[in-house]
Amino acid sequence: MQAQVETIGQLERRIRISVPRAQIDAEIENRLKRIARTAKIHGFRPGKVPMKLVAQQYGGQVRQEVISEAGSRGISDALYEQKIKIAGMPRFETASDAANGEQLEFTATFEVYPEIVVGSIASAKIERPTVQVSDADVDKTIDILRKQRATFEPAERAAQQGDQVDIDYIGSIDGQPFAGGATQGYIVTLGEGRTLADFDRPLDGMKAGEEKTFDLTFPADYHGKDVAGKTAQFQVKVNRVLAARLPEIGPELAKSLGVEDGDVSKMRTEVRANIEREVSKRVENKVKEQVMQALTEATPLSVPRALIDSEIERLQQRARHDMEVRGIKAGNMPMPADLFEAQAQRRVSLGLILAEVVKANDLKAQPEQVRKLVDEYAESYEEPEQVVAWYYENPTRLAEVESLVLEQNVVSWALKQAQVEDKPAVFDDLMGINK
Repeated sequence: MQAQVETIGQLERRIRISVPRAQIDAEIENRLKRIARTAKIHGFRPGKVPMKLVAQQYGGQVRQEVISEAGSRGISDALYEQKIKIAGMPRFETASDAANGEQLEFTATFEVYPEIVVGSIASAKIERPTVQVSDADVDKTIDILRKQRATFEPAERAAQQGDQVDIDYIGSIDGQPFAGGATQGYIVTLGEGRTLADFDRPLDGMKAGEEKTFDLTFPADYHGKDVAGKTAQFQVKVNRVLAARLPEIGPELAKSLGVEDGDVSKMRTEVRANIEREVSKRVENKVKEQVMQALTEATPLSVPRALIDSEIERLQQRARHDMEVRGIKAGNMPMPADLFEAQAQRRVSLGLILAEVVKANDLKAQPEQVRKLVDEYAESYEEPEQVVAWYYENPTRLAEVESLVLEQNVVSWALKQAQVEDKPAVFDDLMGINK
């Protein structure tokens, strides 16, 4: 078998191979003989059908199969022998069987992985946030936990921020009702941010039994395309005002947070430990984002189109899954590929760069590193040993942890190369707490 490789683009290659026609013909004949042993053709007993009739009946299909298999196998062998690592599936071109030459030619076009030379990040500046968790931060977090466990009771006063307001409303655009623009018994928590601010704001200060009419302009990018960018008029009636009643800081709250004996001091200790874990995780993520950006900027490369398309498809599937989880029926909802193009390109580029960094610097995940990370995940659960077993019983789950360990190893390596500056950060900003 002869093979020739041609460069037709930065990453695109074409390979041509030739296979002796006699080899093809011999395989076709062997298969027809096997078929003849059991072939059923009217007027003949199985195994007694003349080869000429077998060839007439099955010859065309067998020839196509043999030629296709010979081409695929031959190209795969040629790529292996020449140590060519292809990205995605090759595009085969069917060989012409009309020529009378002694060789039958096959052609395939494919992309190869780029040669990656990781650029220097010695001049890259990485800011590492530093935060000390204070008693005030613990108090603030406990208050948030109390609000999450609040109960609501009717209040004989005007609504204010943090209250729930039970309303009926009717909306119209140009005097005409629109889909989803009317309901009864709708509960709005003022200041929570789950409704548009221009809908939330007019309810502040209203009492049970009061009615109000106001205009609201939907944002141009509003998810409801029929009303996006349009101005609607809403008629609202307040049925009830419900004030939040927060649980007291005491044994019952402690028990609800997993402290079985209700000890408040233990509760504060556990809350602080959880905050410190979350702070550490957020700092780690911010540093990792900067490292990945530095590596990407230092290592420009062309990415195989096949890998980008594959990643776009994966991102589309994940988006549909996320929508289904949120109760949105994605079904066959169109998800244009260009919406995911930039993200897919970055993810593929970064994956190739990280793989090269790991290979060049021997940063592969060690078993003890994987176990340590699994243990960290498990420690926040009541029965950590079951969580550990859950990871180790499934290779796919464990592979996800190994990928995270690889990223950690790359980050640790990068921090020794780059210019790292510890920078004090505000707790609320790091944690995303609205002031």
